[in-house]
Amino acid sequence: MAVGEHFDAIVVGTGFGGSLTAMRLAQAGRSVLVLERGQPHPPGSFARTPYEMRTNFWAPERASYGLFDLWAFDSLDVILASGLGGGSLIYANVMIRKDERTFVREDLGDGGYEDWPVTRAELEPHYDRFEALQKPQRFPLDAPAPYASAAKTHAMREAATAMDLPCELPPLAVAFAAEGQAPAPGRAIPGGEQNVHGTPRSTCRLCGECDLGCNYGAKSTLDLTCLSEAWRLGAELRTCCEVRTIAPAERRDGRADGYVVGYRQHLAARAAHPAHLLDHSEQEQRAVSARQVVLAAGALGSSRLLLANRASLPRLSPALGTRMSANGDYLALVRNCRVNGENGDSRWRYLQPSHGPVITSSIHVDEQSSRCARGYYLQDAGAPAFAEWLWHELEVPADLWRARRGIVRALLDRLRGRRDTHRAALAGEMFGDAHDSAAMMPLLAMGRDLPNGRLRLAGERLELDWSEAPSRDYYDCVRESLGELAAALGGELVADPLDRRRRAVTVHPVGGCAMAVDPRHGVVDPWGRVHGHPGLWVADGSVMPGPVGPNPSFTIAALADRFADAMIEDGER
Repeated sequence: MAVGEHFDAIVVGTGFGGSLTAMRLAQAGRSVLVLERGQPHPPGSFARTPYEMRTNFWAPERASYGLFDLWAFDSLDVILASGLGGGSLIYANVMIRKDERTFVREDLGDGGYEDWPVTRAELEPHYDRFEALQKPQRFPLDAPAPYASAAKTHAMREAATAMDLPCELPPLAVAFAAEGQAPAPGRAIPGGEQNVHGTPRSTCRLCGECDLGCNYGAKSTLDLTCLSEAWRLGAELRTCCEVRTIAPAERRDGRADGYVVGYRQHLAARAAHPAHLLDHSEQEQRAVSARQVVLAAGALGSSRLLLANRASLPRLSPALGTRMSANGDYLALVRNCRVNGENGDSRWRYLQPSHGPVITSSIHVDEQSSRCARGYYLQDAGAPAFAEWLWHELEVPADLWRARRGIVRALLDRLRGRRDTHRAALAGEMFGDAHDSAAMMPLLAMGRDLPNGRLRLAGERLELDWSEAPSRDYYDCVRESLGELAAALGGELVADPLDRRRRAVTVHPVGGCAMAVDPRHGVVDPWGRVHGHPGLWVADGSVMPGPVGPNPSFTIAALADRFADAMIEDGER
């Protein structure tokens, strides 16, 4: 395949690593090409109906190029995003820094699992830089209604106090207030339309739809921040372009001079997208080159690319694919929450999970407080309003039974020729007390499991050898704490249904191209450079040598910012 264009740098993927890297390189004056396999998803385009959701999954083999990418390995299910902006399109916006005590240095040759070659102090300025860009805001619980009436947030704070654990309203990459104004739902953000989509933005409407994609632009997703800035500075953004091959480029003297990147365009997915977000060519197979190539396709994507291209990259570390972690993710549900009233009577505690962003509060159980000596975080998890309608169906049979007298009376009146035209009371009675949908809430946990997973290719099929067993103490500890949290909320815990089958689910896979100072134990060095392949970098969650603990996106971005310093310096030589 003929190599067409040449760039200073090619960035593969637009998640927290790729978007930030592209912006930094563009700011340094480099010619940058950004390749993203997924489609653009501007505010207002995210699926909400069953009809729209049927094609909202990433399955090119059936001509579906949607947002959600699902993997089912032997013991672990993984949920990812595919689109311009990567995981930021569906994440819950939390920006918590990795606890400095968890940058552990264990001996990998003597039974250790983690060896972090960077420190919190080294990452601090990079956290600061990304935070200044994203401008996170904490949920304004002290503002008037509708913020002050966020029942789930108040309940989490009260429960944390009862458990004697710290609870914070974490920084969220969400606009609750336009700059210089008081918090107000649905208020236009001045200048918000200045992004790659040209779409206006408004403040958070408290609809609980963060994880499905924000249709109002209230989330500071990476397409609206880093990628818009990179594009403004001249970076080319090409969506619907899936990278397949990476190989050293050769000069006429036979020596390597950068890399050739081959990609396939998903031509069927290009329709209706603006030209500035597409390849100018409509050839299905394309090849471009650059002196620097940055892989930022995520823990599965970057690892898979390197595994598939080992023949052309022969000196890759034997550690490729290893030290995969689920970041300790665990999903549960608290239901039937009750609270004692002033007269000592017990009544339903309505948490209203669809009111607010998905996550508003975070309880930290650190290493000293944890029975298993591994820290974790417990967080509330909101849900869109339609989910409450689904949960309410559990209550329908009992509601109909409770309303039976009114229903029978209405039928008898009909049979007797009587007609009472006012039916509002009966209609309200048929909804019952709605406790199944309102006196409940999903709960999230994440933390420091042991990174024991290994990715491998079986032909073209990606496989993951991962087991909960080495981390069983950690998961038992998390379940206990979630049970205590559920009790403190006045409800009962419904554990992750996959747990009974010794399966787990994660939205935060990390590892596979772990950092290490030497190639025996890691794929990249502490600056993201692939060992043995000058000019090739990895900048995403795959470089983590172990779990982050809290929501990983902030730490991925901070590391990418650190790596970008080295890329810029390298490009100046």
